[in-house]
Amino acid sequence: MTSRPTALVTGASRGIGRAIALGLAPTHDLSLTARSTEALANVARDATALGAIVRAIPCDIADPAAVSAALDGVVCDVLVNNAGVASMKPFLALSPADWTAMIDVNVHALYHVTRAVLPGMVERQRGHVITIGSTAGRNTFVGGTCYAGTKHFVMGFSESLMLEVRDAGVKVSVVMPGSIETGLFPPGTDTSWMCTPEDVAGAVRQMVETPPHTLQFIVEVRPLSPKRRRDGSARG
Repeated sequence: MTSRPTALVTGASRGIGRAIALGLAPTHDLSLTARSTEALANVARDATALGAIVRAIPCDIADPAAVSAALDGVVCDVLVNNAGVASMKPFLALSPADWTAMIDVNVHALYHVTRAVLPGMVERQRGHVITIGSTAGRNTFVGGTCYAGTKHFVMGFSESLMLEVRDAGVKVSVVMPGSIETGLFPPGTDTSWMCTPEDVAGAVRQMVETPPHTLQFIVEVRPLSPKRRRDGSARG
């Protein structure tokens, strides 16, 4: 029996991370990380039902020591750097804790998680690092001094890494979602026009399934129009 490829997904307990895990489960065995042990166990159960062998790894990826311990010995063919946090506030309203949390998860964790598994990919001469960025990675907006800055970092980090490891047979890609129906928005927000986490997961699967000699470096996933619901009907 042919062995299945393996994927490591961070922030896998809910939202886009959960959708990515379940989207890969029919074809990949999974290592899933998140802070919530209970929510992670629920995703692991659902992914197992879809055919995956799942290893749930509760871990706060903002903690470098925890990442080193949790990912020691983890081997994967695909890494999906999905975990991220956002505080959409004007600069003068951002607390030091807000700022540090976004930098630790959206920036520093990219180094620690990728550094843990990339050497094995280079040694095996194959692998794929996919980071979930944002259209904020090439735009700016009020309230985005830190968040948009971290997503601009994702782009610079990813393109530089892509150039460094492509000759070793390792792919590096970025998925840039626009407005996605997640818990990021305040209660009562009309999200009927937004894309879904499953739409982002579909882009990840598309990237993973490209032929070995090709690379999709950037894919944007956007709603068709804020004036149209997903069912095609007009809003308002």
